[in-house]
Amino acid sequence: MVKLKLPSSWYSGEGSVSLRNFSYGATSAVVTGMALVTGLDAANGTRLTIIAGLLIFAVADNLSDSLSIHIYQESERLDDRAAFRAMLANFATRLGLSLSFVLIVALAPVTIAVITAIVWGSSVLCVMTALLARERGVPVAAEIAKHLALATAVIAASKGIGAWLLRAVG
Repeated sequence: MVKLKLPSSWYSGEGSVSLRNFSYGATSAVVTGMALVTGLDAANGTRLTIIAGLLIFAVADNLSDSLSIHIYQESERLDDRAAFRAMLANFATRLGLSLSFVLIVALAPVTIAVITAIVWGSSVLCVMTALLARERGVPVAAEIAKHLALATAVIAASKGIGAWLLRAVG
């Protein structure tokens, strides 16, 4: 099993936490970050608009999903401490990765930021998928292809929505 070393306050028993505690938050932040950057750019969003969208996602959606995860785990009668640790892991992972997209858009011209965000997000998704595939004992390349195809569909849909809104409203 793949393990990540974390601060001692996050340890669960044996001194490390399974990658699965971070996989939901990382996937959500990466796919949504790429989709927001691409979709808002297609809608002719300014750098400020894209950063605002990313920050709203990083805070509002992150907090609501973290709370949802916590409440769901409580409904499954998971230990309160374990549920709280899972919520913190999800929140921290999503926040950190979401802020990485903000940094990309803040530092690069928007056209370059879109490409950089897709490359960055795809790279994170590939690494995480490879680690999880190895942990599960399934073919790494097939899992990466499947996850990149799904992320590409989300990005394409977001770009399509942004372009459609620009034509319909802009």
